Amino acid sequence: CIMIRRRRLRASENLRALVRETSVSASDLIYPVFVIEGKDIKNPIDSMPGIYQYSIDRLDEELDRIREAGVKGVLLFGIPAHKDECGTEAYNEHGIIQEAIRYIKKVFPELVVIADICLCEYTSHGHCGVIKDGIILNDETLPLLAKSSVSYAKAGADIIVSGAGLPTELPEYLKGFKTKMAPIVSSVKSAKVILKYWDRRHNATADMIIIEGPKAGGHLGFSVEELESELDYDNEIQGIIDVVKEYEKKYNKDIPVVVAGGISDKNKVKHAFDLGAQGVQVATRFVPTKECDADENYKKEYIKAKKEDIVIVKSPVGMPGRAIKNKFMEKVINGEKFTPKKCLGCLARCNPKEIPYCITERLIYAAKGKTDEALLFCGADAYKVNKITTVKKVFKELLEEKEF
Repeated sequence: CIMIRRRRLRASENLRALVRETSVSASDLIYPVFVIEGKDIKNPIDSMPGIYQYSIDRLDEELDRIREAGVKGVLLFGIPAHKDECGTEAYNEHGIIQEAIRYIKKVFPELVVIADICLCEYTSHGHCGVIKDGIILNDETLPLLAKSSVSYAKAGADIIVSGAGLPTELPEYLKGFKTKMAPIVSSVKSAKVILKYWDRRHNATADMIIIEGPKAGGHLGFSVEELESELDYDNEIQGIIDVVKEYEKKYNKDIPVVVAGGISDKNKVKHAFDLGAQGVQVATRFVPTKECDADENYKKEYIKAKKEDIVIVKSPVGMPGRAIKNKFMEKVINGEKFTPKKCLGCLARCNPKEIPYCITERLIYAAKGKTDEALLFCGADAYKVNKITTVKKVFKELLEEKEF
């Protein structure tokens, strides 16, 4: 979830309304819209009372309602009529999301449209990638995600966030489109590299920067030494903001900066804004919520975790990450190796004879709720959560002057 500090930053009134400095209101929210192929369809979603799947010919009734309520932006999720192993409908030029984007931008041009770049709803197996014998193949999946991004941009999506390494050629892919580009960086160096490269090679710059800090979960763009030390990341954030200001001046545009990682309470939201950020991104707080579709056993591990259970680990892909020290991770830390049942070459540089465990195998265990055998990624403050809550309550706690 991204929370934006309000300020006039965008090319249209509604984009500016999403980031303007005001109290929280309907105009600050992004509303999920579920679009299904077919005609005259309005299917209720049992797990989300009051929310429906709409065919495009019935979208007007929902969009009219949210527009009247003052909502300025929508996040689209598609339900295709056809699914296959490669999720081809996700990047079909005439797929359900692509057609929905075109329709909304034609009939409701003032709405900000955000597309979810993911394959899971379009694959026959339900995973976000190409699968072989139950394993996601990264190298085969990335080009399909790129095709999806470009097809959404062609259809008229307003924003694309790119977090897979440094997206050096993204401006080229999106040339001629109005879609905004938002790369994720973790250091002054990476911000300088991507912005300088885009400037020199593509005569372009970012529309938004997301800073993923050392308190985030999962794989992290820092060394183990940096993560285990008291890294002065406030200076890094301010340094990135200074870099961004150079390109704001050169391109005569506002480039909002969003801070992610360790944003777990109201005080940390305020601190990010005090450093000069215009927004925050929150993830860990939303895992142990009723609305989150993670397995219940996964959520319970967050609730059970103590501060000393949140540890820095080195994954088989060669990057440090942050995870919960469960029974499996304790064994890994003690030197035990877990040879994968079968290696399918999903990572080019991975040698199954040398790695301590197969990361894909252990993440699948997490998704299935086999938490004693799983790799459980989490943010630094996961231990602070002590109960299953709701998304509404999380927002309330983040916006009030109190700890959770």
